[in-house]
Amino acid sequence: MKDFLKELFAGQQYNENNFFLIAGPCVVESETLVMDIAKKVFEICKRLQIPYTFKASYRKANRTSGDSFTGIGDEEAMQLLKKVKEKFSIPVTTDIHTAEEAAVAAQYVDVLQIPAFLCRQTDLLLAAARTGKIVNVKKGQFVSGEAMKFASNKIIKAGNDKVILTERGNSFGYTDLIVDYRNIPIMKNHGVPVVMDCTHSLQQPNQSSGVTGGNPQMIETVAKAAIATGADGLFIETHPDPSCALSDGANMLKLDLLEELLKKLIAVRKAVL
Repeated sequence: MKDFLKELFAGQQYNENNFFLIAGPCVVESETLVMDIAKKVFEICKRLQIPYTFKASYRKANRTSGDSFTGIGDEEAMQLLKKVKEKFSIPVTTDIHTAEEAAVAAQYVDVLQIPAFLCRQTDLLLAAARTGKIVNVKKGQFVSGEAMKFASNKIIKAGNDKVILTERGNSFGYTDLIVDYRNIPIMKNHGVPVVMDCTHSLQQPNQSSGVTGGNPQMIETVAKAAIATGADGLFIETHPDPSCALSDGANMLKLDLLEELLKKLIAVRKAVL
């Protein structure tokens, strides 16, 4: 495990041979939801000795419809991320969309996430790098794993070698995605940890309804394949009732299913080590 990841998870007891997990709701919906999900996932990961980072977007800037929910307010949402960090002594992450957001979000979170469709935005990558935080760049739906070396190199050349790359599928027609698992070892060859986004890779974007669809029944398949092909970590958005989620509910994992899935993935990890 990279030194910066060991430092990130220093406050947790875990099996270093395990994959790490980034998980939480798509967006901060309320204090009750955020704290309940964080508590349950934290307890599961503690039992299974999986290093854990809590994830929730403080604001959703990338919505299909102008009528879609974007957030409860930036400051309130960021304060809740900070509360999760302090209550459970775990790292937290959120995504940023502009260079100006980087320094602000860095005051609250441990990992800055760059959305897939912004992975080529040089000013955003450099601003994230300058915060000194870990920067997790999601691979664009239009980008190869090989080309992601340019994204990671921008951050490293800015003086920050704490980079993670995340695979989240490639566009397949107008309303579907497909995962090319060659991208996992290819991106690992860039010398950075690689994460598989097991939920966004199952999105069905650009629906005529204005609401993104998904195939959550395939989350286990995607996750198993990712572990088998060498992913260092997994990204899974989860919610107690995805049908009621205010963002990306169509591709989320129901929270009650998480623990059994993780147990299966630990078995896969042991088999391929």
